[in-house]
Amino acid sequence: MLISIGLVKSEIVFSDPDFHSKELTLMSSRNANKEDFNHVIKSIQNGKVDVNAYITHRSDLEQMTGVFEEWLKPESNVVKAMVEL
Repeated sequence: MLISIGLVKSEIVFSDPDFHSKELTLMSSRNANKEDFNHVIKSIQNGKVDVNAYITHRSDLEQMTGVFEEWLKPESNVVKAMVEL
């Protein structure tokens, strides 16, 4: 899976045969503005969005360096990881 997040003003090009031979999935995210972020934060604070349903892995900062490499492996099934400070 490939995930593109951010603003790119130029063209993004990739090899179609490589993309298909590896059966990749491409996901992207558009830019959000301040109002979008405020809406999301308020929704979380008001309990309208349960963020715990999205967090699959957690670590404290001290253990982060030990688990990060494992989280990169597809078999770890990381969806969202949280580093707790």
